[in-house]
Amino acid sequence: MIKIEDVKKSFKNTEVLKGISMEIEDHEIFGIIGQSGAGKSTLLRCINGLESYDSGIITVDGQEVNIRDKKSLRLLQKRMGMIFQSFNLLERLDVYQNVALPMKFWGMNTNTPEAKEKILKLIKLVGLEEKVHAKPRELSGGQKQRVAIARALALDPEFLLCDEATSALDPEITKGILALLQKINQEMGITIIVVTHQMEVVKQICKKVAFLSNGQVLSVGQPEKLFVWPKEREIRDFLREESDKLPTTGLNIKLFFYGEGNQRPIVTMMSQELHRDFNICWAKLEDFREDVYGSLVLNIQEEDLDSVCAFLDKKDVTWEVIK
Repeated sequence: MIKIEDVKKSFKNTEVLKGISMEIEDHEIFGIIGQSGAGKSTLLRCINGLESYDSGIITVDGQEVNIRDKKSLRLLQKRMGMIFQSFNLLERLDVYQNVALPMKFWGMNTNTPEAKEKILKLIKLVGLEEKVHAKPRELSGGQKQRVAIARALALDPEFLLCDEATSALDPEITKGILALLQKINQEMGITIIVVTHQMEVVKQICKKVAFLSNGQVLSVGQPEKLFVWPKEREIRDFLREESDKLPTTGLNIKLFFYGEGNQRPIVTMMSQELHRDFNICWAKLEDFREDVYGSLVLNIQEEDLDSVCAFLDKKDVTWEVIK
């Protein structure tokens, strides 16, 4: 487990992290999301000791991340693979040599049969068997990121930290990279922390997500609950919700659908039972891993509020009146 307790960090006179607290469980894929400047990357760099923090505490399996204890920090960093947006591959080295680089850095003999087998196995894992001797300039952006992932796995890490790892990639290539990260998480049991501002990343792979805003944790929870039913105004703005374009007359009521609730014709049933017509003003469906979650906004007459709410409660539909 990674435990972050009341962590604060400033650069000169600017407070970047303002008392961050959260827990990341073993073997989960945890997302950290928010606008640029929210403190996401700084927090990630504090977790792996690339940045110090002013106060609070970060522990990994009970061990404090302390940049003053160089020996312990180095051993802790060995347990953490890091993937960056810019790939950070050495242009003069081919794919095989780039993947082997961390092993060489730690003084391992990469010429043994066991080391060669391990490196080739990692290259195969990321689907680049035919690019073993290719230089980075011969690779696409997605292929470069796959090399970076293989390299990050070279020391058998328990944690994989991804800092905007798909931001420079197009949507189709991003899907492939995310599928690879899911495979690594499921087959190797590696805990993955993903810093991103891309909603698609969170929806496809994260089981839990923290939303940061201005150096503070605004909300933590399942992405489907956080993004389909956003309660904080800043999250709604981040998601570009359409509530500002809703009718100004009558009442607007928002319905939320999860799992089997998506299969029921709730609006039709309610219209027939209450003998009322309702205006559907706005709706969306979101794919979260294997499930589809959705929400829609109905415009109703004020005098119908009690009967509508009673019907929705009877059908176990989650709802809220939009003010």
